[in-house]
Formats: sequence, structure tokens, C-alpha cells
Amino acid sequence: MAFELPPLPYAYDALDPYMSAQTLQFHHDKHHQAYVTTLNNLIKDTPLADKSLEEICKASYGDPSKQTIFNNAGQHWNHTLFWQMMKKGGGGAIPGELEAKIKEDLGGIDQFKEAFTQAGMTQFGSGWAWLVVDGGKLKVTKTPNGENPLVHGQTALLGCDVWEHSYYLDYQNRRADYLKAYLDNMVNWEFVAELYSKA
Repeated sequence: MAFELPPLPYAYDALDPYMSAQTLQFHHDKHHQAYVTTLNNLIKDTPLADKSLEEICKASYGDPSKQTIFNNAGQHWNHTLFWQMMKKGGGGAIPGELEAKIKEDLGGIDQFKEAFTQAGMTQFGSGWAWLVVDGGKLKVTKTPNGENPLVHGQTALLGCDVWEHSYYLDYQNRRADYLKAYLDNMVNWEFVAELYSKA
């Protein structure tokens, strides 16, 4: 069965002024749709056509002959989570159990935000900054291009897209401002906490 672009869980202007309606519409309707369309075309009539998105990511990662499949499958997986990781009026307080774990494993909320921002800033070119569960511990990581924690045996809790199309219309080259706005004003911490509870 062909993959489909998931609808946004909010209106295009829900994240204004931190992510503009124009950015969100282009990012979701054009960029994410392109990953879905390309992935469907690449796996049609192949053994991967009946596999889940997670299975396709794992089966194609690290295989040079399937690099294009992985690029598009990885980005479809990443973005499907990314839209849910944000909400109108996001940021703010972190649910208690997750907050306690962040303090225990990462030294505190400020330290976590600093590490997450640093991961996003030091990802050269395109990629993602992540908060993950790895071996029962929270870690901040980064991945290039469409790579994700899934293929490294980690559980993604929070991911920020630092491809330029995610922020350039709103922030130009100010990636640090975008990352700050994401953490302080866009993150859907209830969704992140739900992912943590299942990890």
C-alpha cells in the first residue's frame, strides 16, 4: 500500500510568528509530499512495497544501492514525527517525569537546551538535532540529511529539522534563533512525554 502525506495536526498559521504559514505550507505540502511521492515510486513493484516505513528505513540504511530509498523513507519518517512534535502555544513546562529524567541524565533543562541547540548548530549542512533514549538514558544527538535515531537503535523523543527549508524564509541564516524559538515556543512537550512513556 502506498504511503500518504499525513495531514498537519494544526492550521498552517498555528505556529506563527515562530514558524510562518508560508514556511509550514511549503515544508509540509511541497517538501514532505515530494519525499512521499518519490518513496512510493522507488519501492513500487519491489520487495519493499509491502514493508512498513520503519522496516524500509532499517533495510535501506547503509546500503549504497538503496541510498535514495533511504533518503526519502528517512525523511518521511522524520517529518511525520516532526509535525506532531510541535503545537500552537508550544514550549513551556515539561511534564514532570520527563523533566526529572532530563535533569538526571543531561544536568538540567538549561543544559539540555544548550546541548540541543549546539547539536543543531554544529550539524554541518542539512540534518536534524535529536533528544533520544539510548540504552535507557537520554542523550542529545544529531544526524545528517535524512538519517534518524531509528536506524541507530535509539528512540526519538524530539527532533528539530535544521534543513534550510525549515527556517530560511523566517530566519534567513539565523539557525540559532530558529532553534531557540523551536524549544521555547513550538515544542509539544505532551507528545514528547508520551513517546518517552512508551520508550
